[in-house]
Amino acid sequence: MLVNEGRILLPLARAAIGRELGLPTDAPVSEAAWLSTPGSAFVTLTRDGKLRGRNGTLEALRPLRDEVAANAVAAALRDPRFKPLDGAELDTVTIEVSVLSPLETLDAASEAVALAQLRAGNDGVVFRYGHHHSIFLPETWGQFPDPAEFMAQLKYKAGLPPDFWDANVQLRRYTVNCWRESMV
Repeated sequence: MLVNEGRILLPLARAAIGRELGLPTDAPVSEAAWLSTPGSAFVTLTRDGKLRGRNGTLEALRPLRDEVAANAVAAALRDPRFKPLDGAELDTVTIEVSVLSPLETLDAASEAVALAQLRAGNDGVVFRYGHHHSIFLPETWGQFPDPAEFMAQLKYKAGLPPDFWDANVQLRRYTVNCWRESMV
């Protein structure tokens, strides 16, 4: 996917939120075949550089067009960390769409083996151990550039001690193509 895809996906996300809020929108129309292909995506809303909502999925279960629209609405209205966005607020947020690659399973026999496979600054990571689960988007490397610290924070987010490891840990990685409204 290239910049041109961002010029379709970003207005699509904004229009979906606007429609849900009952605002008049110029809904983008595109018949590009890639929009009908199943895809997984996250939509992130920020205001003044701070997170205002995020929602996404890891598995490609519906057409990318539907995925982006549904996640945009969920980020705006159903992120439990924030009150729902209102119509007056829509013009104050910046929208980012991240389209995920297919998930790749990593060897997690030991933490050292897992860390050696991580591509700092590039990989998003899904951590799973029993009922413990956490996800970091690739942008999280900006906060935790050291792979050991990145992994420690991923475990902490999952509700486990930062020094925890078990042979039953499951790790999967992915990459993203990302577009932010100011980028296109």
